[in-house]
Amino acid sequence: MNTQATDRTYTPHADDDLKRLARRDRRAAMAGVVARYRPRLLRHAGGIVRDSDVAADMVQDVFIKAMREPRLFDAEFRIGAWLHRVTGNLCLNLVRDGRRRADILADMPTRRVSDPDQVSALLDDERQARVQQAIDQLTPDHQRILRERFYADRSYQEIADALELKLGTVMSRLSRAKDAITMALDGAALDA
Repeated sequence: MNTQATDRTYTPHADDDLKRLARRDRRAAMAGVVARYRPRLLRHAGGIVRDSDVAADMVQDVFIKAMREPRLFDAEFRIGAWLHRVTGNLCLNLVRDGRRRADILADMPTRRVSDPDQVSALLDDERQARVQQAIDQLTPDHQRILRERFYADRSYQEIADALELKLGTVMSRLSRAKDAITMALDGAALDA
């Protein structure tokens, strides 16, 4: 007899052997259900979701539901029909939900490239903390020069006038302060 022909048509007593086995050993009967229906359900699920891995996951979920179904081995319960219906419903829900998600994502505004993400914001915070540590290690004269130049955004001449220094002294101190920060930051990068 051709087993594929019997797989495609329901006969009222097709699962009687599994139902009898379930009275003695439900676990063995469930293994029989899986062996009998898995290939058919995989084809059914694959036709809906169009992905064999996702189809396998869906069929696995169906068998988990079947294990929890108290009526599965009842005399009048149609195991194959129930498994087929549950597989179809789960797969159709998955496809529908995927389309909804895609529609929702399509409607969401996209993030501009200029918006900092959390990782770059964290890195910026760490970088600023390391720079501040390096500045704290400088002499008070070098700290003052850096504050005037970079935080107050003053020109060399304005710094010289404000601190009553010669222009060459301002330039020299600023150069040394930058070198000291660079060395401190390079050392911190090596330690990390």
